[in-house]
Order: sequence, then C-alpha cells, then structure tokens
Amino acid sequence: MKRKTQVKFLGRYIVADPEICHGKPTFRGTRIFVADVLEMVADGLAWETIIEQWHGSISKESIAEAVKLSSEAFLKHADEFRLEPVAA
Repeated sequence: MKRKTQVKFLGRYIVADPEICHGKPTFRGTRIFVADVLEMVADGLAWETIIEQWHGSISKESIAEAVKLSSEAFLKHADEFRLEPVAA
C-alpha cells in the first residue's frame, strides 16, 4: 500500500511524518517529540539522563542534532522574536 503523505527528513535523526504525531518533528523511528527533548535540555538535564528517561530510544547524536537544528532555526528567525527587556 502506497503512502498518501511524504515524510520530511529534517536531519539524520529527525523527521516530520504527517501520519505520526500530526507531523510534528519526532526522532526517527519513535513518537518522541523533538520539542520535549529540547525542553529537557533547556531544563538542564544531562543528556545521559534524557536518554535513560526515554529508555534508550534516542542517542546523544540525535540530541546533538536537535540542538544544532534548533540553533540554526533560531538564528534564521531571531528577528521574529520580540520580547520586552527585563528590568534589572
């Protein structure tokens, strides 16, 4: 049976498949949202801890790719972010 939708390969480890998790970026072969893992990184969790919490379904390389791609996306769209400065 032929797929009706096209999987987007966003990196070696990250995909967006319209038939999985509503097309949100996930780690290839999982239903783990990239955004969830990036939030864990932002919260300061060690990558080893993140990998353990996802039962080894993702790797250090896949986390590194997520961080790298999110950094590139932020730099590309940085001018779209307009936050008010925080008073000191």
